[in-house]
Amino acid sequence: MAAQDVLGQTARLASSSALLQVLFRVVTFGLNAFTLRYLSRELIGVVNVRLTLLYSTVGFLAREAFRRACLSGSAKRNWTKTINLLWLTVPLGVFWSLILGLVWLYLLEVPDPSVVPHYQAGVVAFGLSAIIELLGEPFWVLAQAHLFVRLKVIAESLSVVSKCILTVTLVILYPHWGLYIFSLAQLLYVSVLVACYVIYFVMFLGSPEATKKSFPVARVKALLPSFVEDEYFFLQTFVNWKEARLTWSFFKQSFLKQILTEGERYMMTFLNVLNFGDQGVYDIVNNLGSLVARFIFLPIEESFYVFFAKVLERGKTVKDQKQDDVAMAANVLELLLKFVLLIGLTITVFGYAYSQLALDIYGGSMLSSGTGPDLLRCYSLYVLFLAVNGVTECFTFALMCKEEVDRYNFVMLALSFIFLCISYFLTHWYGSVGFILANCFNMAIRIAHSTHYIYHYFRESTHRPLTGLLPSPALLLLYFISAVGTAFSEVLFCCDKGWMARLIHISVGALCLAATLVTMFCTETKLIHFVRSHFLSRYLKKGT
Repeated sequence: MAAQDVLGQTARLASSSALLQVLFRVVTFGLNAFTLRYLSRELIGVVNVRLTLLYSTVGFLAREAFRRACLSGSAKRNWTKTINLLWLTVPLGVFWSLILGLVWLYLLEVPDPSVVPHYQAGVVAFGLSAIIELLGEPFWVLAQAHLFVRLKVIAESLSVVSKCILTVTLVILYPHWGLYIFSLAQLLYVSVLVACYVIYFVMFLGSPEATKKSFPVARVKALLPSFVEDEYFFLQTFVNWKEARLTWSFFKQSFLKQILTEGERYMMTFLNVLNFGDQGVYDIVNNLGSLVARFIFLPIEESFYVFFAKVLERGKTVKDQKQDDVAMAANVLELLLKFVLLIGLTITVFGYAYSQLALDIYGGSMLSSGTGPDLLRCYSLYVLFLAVNGVTECFTFALMCKEEVDRYNFVMLALSFIFLCISYFLTHWYGSVGFILANCFNMAIRIAHSTHYIYHYFRESTHRPLTGLLPSPALLLLYFISAVGTAFSEVLFCCDKGWMARLIHISVGALCLAATLVTMFCTETKLIHFVRSHFLSRYLKKGT
């Protein structure tokens, strides 16, 4: 597949994922806001921190390395061996689920049964849900490698909406069920997710569409584990050992990355630095603040990881690559950096003055009083770091060879230790806000490493993609004026002076945002053309 075709399909994958997920997540957002008024902070803390951490840890340790390794390189490969390798995620998931389940049941503090009932059942259900989701891993990787846009979006959206509807229904009808409610909802979520992928491939494989696309897997039976005869040694082999070794390198890295990604939750869970109620408020604010990261940054990171891995060959220097592909990759990287940087700056600037208002509308006084607003303000700054780190690491991980990945593991090990120490001390000094400040430090170090790699990678070429991190001076000036203006507006009109004052505050922000966007359109013309031609082209064509 030509690089230009890969770019087009990748951009469609990212834009479709982002836009359609926003549509479905709006429903989820409303349902969650409704549910918050029926639940205690302690129950939210146990579900969203303790049990969700168990689920995410099992899934991450069991599959993240396999995804990274099996999505690297061309889609033209011996898919039987790749699928065999992916099925190893299931026994690995069972192993981690049993080990971590015992830790969660017998080594961690158990919540008060009168406040959070049925904790043991919740641990079992969330561990089981991680295993069920791993049953769909070969299907997920196949879909991602071949850029099946609608399948990914529809499967994830249906599963999320199903989970939310069941949660709200059970909360209203049977509020005394406690963790049974969230256990059933979690099991429904993973079941719908896996079922969507399985049903799609059962219908797709062997169809005229699959034949037309020359899809590498012809039958459903080929998606099951099987031995393959080696073309050189005529021996029965099960996996591609090059992919297996790369998987092991990524596994060591994924273990450390999980600590960095979920570090604050591990601190809460194992060191008890916050009670369950404070954990609940922190997690709600964290989820609210990360909406843009889930809607926009994550689809971009996942989709363009595939693009960079397909267009450029892993482990080769810039001189050894096709120069047309290098030029395209550098241009795309520069514009992606500019795109996510401007989104992050916009959220940082306007998030500071509108955090308290957003929390009051979303969850009432339970969120808008106390540390909630300060948490969301800090998280607005953290989003900026998330934006840049996602794209820089996306490129870096797509190009690193096995030896570079192994070296990076040592960097991650040192960073993990520093991050945990800083988190511990900042939490004692600043409470839950300290977690977000530690995450900002963590992301800054990771950005420094990735940008250093990108700089050295393109050093022997004429391309300088890191200039995407430099917005125009006029736009920076507008951001500064907007930050000052909205901050004064918050002091004068928000948030205990009635709805009319709130509307004035919102109007000030809308005017500042409009001025910023107009300046952006006038000064960042290259970026606007890139977004229109690659991310929005299919939607603009439909409207004409």
